[in-house]
Amino acid sequence: MQSLYVEGNSRLHLISARVKLIVLAALGVALFTTANIALLAIAVAATGVVYFGIGMPVRSALGRLKPILLTIVIVAVFSLAFNPWHGAVVALLRLTALMLFAASVTATTTIAAFMDEITLAARPLERLGLVRADDVGLAVGLVVRFVPEIIGRYHAIAEAHRARGLKVRPSTVLVPLIILTLKDADNIAAAIDARGIRRHVN
Repeated sequence: MQSLYVEGNSRLHLISARVKLIVLAALGVALFTTANIALLAIAVAATGVVYFGIGMPVRSALGRLKPILLTIVIVAVFSLAFNPWHGAVVALLRLTALMLFAASVTATTTIAAFMDEITLAARPLERLGLVRADDVGLAVGLVVRFVPEIIGRYHAIAEAHRARGLKVRPSTVLVPLIILTLKDADNIAAAIDARGIRRHVN
C-alpha cells in the first residue's frame, strides 16, 4: 500500500505531530474568521512555500494536490453560482491554504504519530464514556492510510477503461472503486478482530 508520508529531513519533519496538528487547527480557525482577500492570498502563498519546501519533486507534489484541488474548484464554482464573486474567491483561497498546510502535515507525519496524538486527544472523552480513544485513533489512522490507496486505485481503474477504449465516466469508475474499497475494508476489519485489536461491547 502507498502512504502519504514522505521520508525527509525538512524543518516540518522535525516538528512534533502534536504541534503540527495544533497549528493546523489554529490555521483553520484563523482562515474562517477573515474574508480579506489579501490576507487569504498571503496565507495561500505562505502555506505553498511550506508545502513545496518539504523536498518532494514538484511533479509528485502537484500530483498529490490534484484530486483535492479539483474538489475545491468545484466548491468555488458552486459558490460563485449562488454568491457574489468575492465570496467564491474567499472560499477558494481559504480551502486552498488549508489544503496546502494539511497536505504538508500528512506528508511529514507518520501514521503511528497521527494515531498516538488522536488517541491521546480522545482520552478525556473516553473518561466520560463517550468514545473509546484507541478505536478513534485506529479509525483516523486507517482513513489517512487508505486515502492514497483509494486515489491510486481510481487512477488504475480509469487507465484500464482507457486501455479498453472506454470513456472514463464517474458512474463506470466509482462503482468498481466502491466495491473494491468495501472488500478491503471487510478484510481489514476481519484482520483487526482476529488480532483482538478492537474491543467488543457485550
